[in-house]
Amino acid sequence: MPDPTVAKLHEWLHDHEQELLRDTISMLQIPSLEDVPGPNAPFGKENRRALDLALELSGKFGMATKDLDGYIGYADFGKGERLIVSLGHLDVVPVGPGWKHPPFGAEVDGGYIYARGSTDDKGPTMASLYAMRAIKEVCPDIPARMRQVFGCNEESGFRCVERYVQTEEPPTFGVAPDSGWPLYNGEKGIANLEISVPLNSGSMRLIDIKGGQRPNIVIDSCSAIVQVSPGARAHIEEKLADNWDRNVSFSWAGDRLQIEAVGKACHGSYPFGGDSAAIRILRFLKEISPLDTSKYFNELFTVTHIGGAGIGIAGSDRESGDLTCNLGIIGVTDGKVDYLFNIRYPVTWTGEHLEELCRARLSELESGFSLSVARDSPPLYFPLEHPLVKAVVDVYLEETGEDRQPGTMGGGTYARAIPNTVSIGTGWDGDGNAHETDERLKVENLFRMSRIYAHILYRLATMPA
Repeated sequence: MPDPTVAKLHEWLHDHEQELLRDTISMLQIPSLEDVPGPNAPFGKENRRALDLALELSGKFGMATKDLDGYIGYADFGKGERLIVSLGHLDVVPVGPGWKHPPFGAEVDGGYIYARGSTDDKGPTMASLYAMRAIKEVCPDIPARMRQVFGCNEESGFRCVERYVQTEEPPTFGVAPDSGWPLYNGEKGIANLEISVPLNSGSMRLIDIKGGQRPNIVIDSCSAIVQVSPGARAHIEEKLADNWDRNVSFSWAGDRLQIEAVGKACHGSYPFGGDSAAIRILRFLKEISPLDTSKYFNELFTVTHIGGAGIGIAGSDRESGDLTCNLGIIGVTDGKVDYLFNIRYPVTWTGEHLEELCRARLSELESGFSLSVARDSPPLYFPLEHPLVKAVVDVYLEETGEDRQPGTMGGGTYARAIPNTVSIGTGWDGDGNAHETDERLKVENLFRMSRIYAHILYRLATMPA
């Protein structure tokens, strides 16, 4: 028999759908990209503005609010030993080219809201805030402390949540609305590997190459310059005449060949869903290279393999599947080509194992590659029988009738940084993919998420200890 309190929560949310939509649009219209730090705004003024809006709304809803130095904030209510936390983030990744709708216009078209952050993660965060508000209104005596967290640096470093754990207690149960339904009980390890190789000499010399915005985005535009000796010009001209890649363009400026490539951005956790402009250029350079520089350019290209084989780290496990390797940024500094790879490695691996594999492979290459580990976030894994996992699965089945099982993913959420926390779903088929152009969220799905979140949070607050 349906829980009468859950029915009241659904009814309250149904009555306040237009308020939720209005406030979500207001949040989406803030271009909360990381920017130059300011007073009480470590991630820039627009991130600060998004956090201010979230805390202002929470205060208007009668919740107590706390601002942790502009890094992160939260709103809470209720009493009890149990602490139930929902963690969302208000920062977004860069926009990139190719949008048909203004990325911060939050236009509603055909029943969808189009905006950067609509699915990742402002839309779900606002749905969660309204779920919390519904619980506050419908269940004033709920026997738990309820908390909605608003992070500001999830996409580019997790410094926000690092600040949170310095002073705040861990939740009894936590959810991060930032993944797939019903939840992901496993998140692959995430490592950023910086790999460098000296610029080459020879008849075709790489002068410059640059592309990429963030490690966790597939590069959608890239440029390069090579200097060609007179003796190699005829060979390269012949190769250029046979070039098949229509996404790569080139022009001569004296003895320098200038190259441009376009690709398709997507989330770095599944690079096979995008099309790397940098990899296109590196393949192009390998194909036109004269014999004396062919080994060098072949190695520059080979290390970019999206399964990690090029740097010796390809692998998988039963629990989480294949490792992925995304070249997120490439450039030239101090006479070296610098690669920044974003790696999502299996949940049964360690960062130390990953590094060992990579160093062993790079030592076999001839061009002088070197490695440093810029970041390593260990994997997360909850067994299926864990009470938090079971509660979310049961609620999703009750809400939708869909008997879905938990999954694992390459993406990283706050769940990996906060104890006793899992990431839960955010959208359904038809909603836009995170980090892609024309990101969108169906309006009805925004409302639907709020109802499911309310049920999940209420279940976690009231289920037997």
